[in-house]
Amino acid sequence: MNIGFITPLDRSGISDAEREARVELAAVYRLCAHYGWGENIYNHCAMRVPGEDSTFLMKCHELLWTEVTASNLVKVDMNDDLDEKAGVNRPGFTLHGGVLNGRPDVNCSVHIHTELGTALAGLAHGLRMVSQQATRFYKRIGYHPYEGITEDFSERERIIGHLGMNRALVLQNHGLLTVGKSAREAFILMKYLMSAAEIQLRMEATGGKLIEIPPAVCEKVAAQFEVHDSGRGAADWPAYVRILDGIDPGFRK
Repeated sequence: MNIGFITPLDRSGISDAEREARVELAAVYRLCAHYGWGENIYNHCAMRVPGEDSTFLMKCHELLWTEVTASNLVKVDMNDDLDEKAGVNRPGFTLHGGVLNGRPDVNCSVHIHTELGTALAGLAHGLRMVSQQATRFYKRIGYHPYEGITEDFSERERIIGHLGMNRALVLQNHGLLTVGKSAREAFILMKYLMSAAEIQLRMEATGGKLIEIPPAVCEKVAAQFEVHDSGRGAADWPAYVRILDGIDPGFRK
């Protein structure tokens, strides 16, 4: 494979914090690929560079998700106007740059277009509170109407408006987005959002009457998950990384 604009990373020019962020984002890409969420070279995950509020990392446009490593991630400025000539996918750059710019509390974002996620994104009623997995997103998920391929920077403001302070966004007729303070949070939220979508769609396919979880219980469980994720739940991220190390530790390069 010949990708002319990829050059070896000069490791002397990056901080230990950036190096760690690179490894974690590469792990997110590889984990998403492991679970079948990639779409060849398309769709993206992004990570803010520690200590550099306006710069972030994303994969090179021409790379498969399974080819992403810590050193071949591309570092870009969210305020630039970039396209594939800069080595990054313009719709991905537009979406993630807008999200990270509009949500200073977010450091990582994951966006996928799986058939399952897009099926949920095409339902007028959206995500329903019919599983424990779904309750993570009770009153913590937004909806953004489809405007076409995300290339116009003017859409960033509307995306941020619909995301609000939520943990996830359904891009209607398009796909799913999750955001987090860490790589772990953004990835885990997508894992549960995909699970919630599959459970709901399987339930709805039966034609039977669904048991909706009462709002008070939904709020209770959502709050429980927030406590869980900030404590013992964080132990799952090293476990996921161990899965990768057992499959292909090359993401660390």
